[in-house]
Amino acid sequence: MSDETATPAPRFVIITGLSGSGKGTVLRVLEDLGYYAVDNLPLDLISKFVDLCRASPNIDRAALVVDVREGEALERFPSFFAELPEDARTLLVFLEASDQVLQQRFSETRRPHPLGAGGSVLENIAVERGKLARLRDLAELRIDTSKYNIHDLRKLIEQRFAHSEQRPVLLVTVESFGFKYGLPTDSDLVLDVRFLPNPHYLPGGKDLTGHDRKVIEYINSFEQTAGFLNRASDLLAYLMPHYVAEGKSYLTISIGCTGGRHRSVMMSEVIAERLERTGVAVKTVHRDLHRG
Repeated sequence: MSDETATPAPRFVIITGLSGSGKGTVLRVLEDLGYYAVDNLPLDLISKFVDLCRASPNIDRAALVVDVREGEALERFPSFFAELPEDARTLLVFLEASDQVLQQRFSETRRPHPLGAGGSVLENIAVERGKLARLRDLAELRIDTSKYNIHDLRKLIEQRFAHSEQRPVLLVTVESFGFKYGLPTDSDLVLDVRFLPNPHYLPGGKDLTGHDRKVIEYINSFEQTAGFLNRASDLLAYLMPHYVAEGKSYLTISIGCTGGRHRSVMMSEVIAERLERTGVAVKTVHRDLHRG
């Protein structure tokens, strides 16, 4: 990426979003990167905190979390945020995830939702989404962590904030899937490779996947495979800089075949490898690999 895309790194990062979406992880990563980190600072103290940091020779950047633990005071956040001084270079980051993922995370950690035991986890999530809607609209950077584990989220935040000059970073997920099980709900781009002959009907093919050499060699034996890969790579090479310029932080490219075990798996791996060679941060997900 060129220097023209560089913007001054934020001096203050305010992290907000849904409970269970990874706010604590992001705060810890920023702390590791040299940000002075504070969790759950009362809203009325944030302006004083910003002033103290700006006056301190020992704190050149800081990060803090603001969320529903603020209670009714959270309603004042939009007006408070608008009054922060421009030279504070404040970035508002909003983290979210799907209801299903958030419910699963609460189940795994066995921690109560901060809104209390008055309703179910799903009911509390719905209420929380409503309370945070205005903050989500204000956020310059929104991250859906549904598919990210702690390590993926750490990688994204490190890439975004690790340098003294902040440059746009795009984390790409290349996901294989089977059309028979439905489209992935978070797809940004969908590529259909069902036009390729199906290795499922090879002798023993039913028990193989797109990771097996026999399947890879079979798919590569067709002229249209190379043609598709070259054209798809050219399209992505054209699109990536435009997504970065737009400020997009993550992109999901979904590649589908019938069952999500052979053609889509093999093609996803190749496209991910080609993107990595261009310097793009890539992770692969094979949604339906173990179905059937």
